[in-house]
Amino acid sequence: MRIRRILSAAIATAALAGLGLTGAATATAAPATTQGAPSYVTPSQCEEGGGTPRIDLPGNPCKGGKYDGQPVD
Repeated sequence: MRIRRILSAAIATAALAGLGLTGAATATAAPATTQGAPSYVTPSQCEEGGGTPRIDLPGNPCKGGKYDGQPVD
């Protein structure tokens, strides 16, 4: 009887640990998918987002606004 209790407790602990790992993986994956900024923006997108396309700077960044720091294509 004592062995059954110990075995049940061990199984319950392993199950809860598995749920914790699954929840942590889901929580870390969520921010990566919620980022809505594209890797490149057009000059008009940069301006519509409140920024200024700076094609005179290295990397052609959008300065300011929603797409700040994104390269302008």
